[in-house]
Parts: sequence; C-alpha cells; structure tokens
Amino acid sequence: MHLFDTASRALPRPAPISIALLLCASFAASLSPAVAQPAAPAQQATAISPDAIKQREEELEAAREQQRKAAELQQKLKADIAAIGQDRSKLNQQLIEIATQVRSVETRIGETEGRLRPLDSREQQVRASLDSRRAEIVEVLAALQRAGRRTPPALLVRPEDALQSLRTAMLLGSVVPELRGRAEKLAADLGELLNLRKTIATERDILARDRDKLKEDSVRLAALVEERQRKQSAIEKDVEAEGARALNLSRQVEGLQGLITKMEQDLKSAAKAAATASLQGAPAAPPGKPNLGGLKDPARLSPAIAFASAKGLFALPVNGRKIREFGGSDGAGGVDKGISLATKAGAQVTTPCDGWVVYAGPFRSYGQLLILNAGGGYHVLIAGMERISVNIGQFVLTGEPVATMGTTSQVASILATTASQPVLYVEFRKDGTPIDSGPWWAANEGEKVRG
Repeated sequence: MHLFDTASRALPRPAPISIALLLCASFAASLSPAVAQPAAPAQQATAISPDAIKQREEELEAAREQQRKAAELQQKLKADIAAIGQDRSKLNQQLIEIATQVRSVETRIGETEGRLRPLDSREQQVRASLDSRRAEIVEVLAALQRAGRRTPPALLVRPEDALQSLRTAMLLGSVVPELRGRAEKLAADLGELLNLRKTIATERDILARDRDKLKEDSVRLAALVEERQRKQSAIEKDVEAEGARALNLSRQVEGLQGLITKMEQDLKSAAKAAATASLQGAPAAPPGKPNLGGLKDPARLSPAIAFASAKGLFALPVNGRKIREFGGSDGAGGVDKGISLATKAGAQVTTPCDGWVVYAGPFRSYGQLLILNAGGGYHVLIAGMERISVNIGQFVLTGEPVATMGTTSQVASILATTASQPVLYVEFRKDGTPIDSGPWWAANEGEKVRG
C-alpha cells in the first residue's frame, strides 16, 4: 500500500494533502530511496536536465583542475630534483622525509577509516529503523498537525525539518500525553541520524584530504626513488647483469641461509657489501643507550649505531597489524621464524635499520625478498612485497623507502589464512640463526629512530 494511502486514513475527514503529509512522504522517500516513483514520459527520460548539465560541467572543471595541479607538481618535482644535483645527502634526506610523510598519512587514513566503520553501521541501523516506521511517522505528524495551533513551516522535506516540527509541537504543549512518548522517540532517532550525518561528513572530508595528500606525496616519492636508482645505476654499471646473476644463483639454493651465503660469496656486489659490512658495519656498542646523533647524517655510508645496541629503537617496516609472532605456529606443523604484518594495498615499505642490500628479487615461496646485511653478523629479511626499489650492493638508511606492497598476500605460507590481504614477513638473523626481533621494535612512536 502506498504511503499516501496510509496517511489519508490518519486524517479525520477527506482533505487536501497537508504540508505535514508532504513532509512525511518526502522524508520517508529520503529514508528509502528505492520507493517507486511514477514513470516519466519517454521524451522526458531522454532529455538532459539543466542540473545534469551543470553537474557535468562541474565534473569537467574538476578534471581540468586535477590535470593542472598534476602538471604543476611534475614541474616542481623536476625543479626540486635538478636542485638536488649530485648531492647524495640531500636526496637521501628528502627520500626519508617524504617516506615518513607517506607512512604518517597512511596511518591517519587507517585511523579515519576505523572511526567511520561504526558510524556508517549505526547510520544504517537508524535509517532502517526510521524507514520501518514510516506509517508511524505519518500518523504522529498528521496528529501533530491536527492538534497544533500553528501550521508547520512550508515545504518540510528533510529530516532536519521533521525534527524541528516535532520539537516545536512539544514545546507548544500541543502533543497529547499518549503521543508524547512516540514523538520523543522519533525526535531522538532523528536527532541521532542528523548528528551521525554531520560526524560522517566531517570524517569523510578528513579522509578525502588525506587521500589527496597521499597521492601527491606518493608521486613525489616515486620521482625521488627513480632518481636515486638512476644515480645508483650510473655508479654500478652492471646492475642489470648482477640482478640476472642473482636470480640464477637463487635457483641453486634451497633455504634462506643458503641464499645469503651464496649471494655474499658468489655475487660481486653482494660480496663487496658483505665485506664492507664486516669492516665498517659494527660500530662499538657504547655503555648505556647508543648515541643517535649519527642517524642525522644522510650522507653516511655505514651504520650509525651497532645493530646489537639498537634494541627498542626500530620502527616496523610498514604500517599494519601483526598477525603472526616469532615462535608461533606457522600453520604447517612448524614455528614462525619471523613476524607477519597485514597491511593495506600499496603500503610503503621502509628499512628499520641501516644496512647493505645483499639480495633483492623473487625467491621461492617468499614472493619478492629483500635481505639487508646490518653488520655485526646480523641480517634483516623482508618478504611479501610486490615491488622492490633498491639494488644489490646498495647501502640504505634507516627509514628509507625500499619497496611497496601489492594487493594480495605474496608469501605462500600465509596464503591459506590471509590470501586477500597483503602481508609483510620480517625476519632477523644473527650468524645465520633466526632470532626474535621483538626486543628491537620500539614500544611507541616517540621511541622510534628516525633517519
């Protein structure tokens, strides 16, 4: 039965459709957009309304504005990169700063999405409740109009107007006692719906701004990474040949330790990195807390602090939720030798520490694998990314961007439980033996080391 039929029975006698009933019908329609509407004539269906034309013009103008901003950003990036020139320290500093910004915005986006989920769910519940009580809304508002001393404002078509009508009637004392409770409940639900809408709109504005910021920062980061790798390739003339040789060598070994040993013995760039690490990569651990001042030097070519003395200082390589711990079950009868972090698609991966890249590429069931020699017999293994942006032999700094996540899990041992979400696997080794990385991770944001 149509909503207007229900409304007509609430009136004591036949009468023209009242403002209150117009309110009820239009408000109920706003709660349930799927309510059937009279079919428009065929010629009207094909006509383009002025509003539609205006909307298309606005969309076109927005697209042009985006293109203009993108062109301006590209020009600025070219100028910034040209200004950096051959200054490695400036390039490293900008890479770390922009990567930090990207991860900070990723965190804010995750927090906003977390706040929106329960808000959206509650809004749906309230809307569904009000929609299921359309007949009651008709009855209460029609009764209010009959009993009221004042005519409600004209063209009440929004939840705000319905709420104002209820409140006005109750303040004027025109609601009979048996209707007051029903009117108050409707007013409370309408008020909650309006507050939810305002809060959701504010959160979505925040989310949109952060997503725009992330897009711009990601473009800038990609340009800086490309410049870093271009300069690295200019230094290491045989980067591509070394990469191909690394892949061939990786097929000759079974496990991770065999891969590390093979790389550092048989691959020229990895062997050079390992030799440098053994000479320079283990600064003496001072008594007490290490001096973090060395981390402020973006031109350094060896670790600023000894790996062993950096416990409690490392930031996780990616924003995400820890789903597996060291020593826990790996789901195949064994135990996990590292930790696993569920991440967002496309998340930025940064290095937790200084180190030399001794392997970068696909390896068996690990997907894309990155291995860093951190000096002092320590290695850091990071796996599950979609794309790695550093080369074997390269020295990378704490917080430097080195890879990005894909859209699904790449690590075979995790596919069974988290196939639809990207997962990063992180493992620490000391003299070839997996160790618990837990003591190295910072407990809170303020304790993390920054490059």
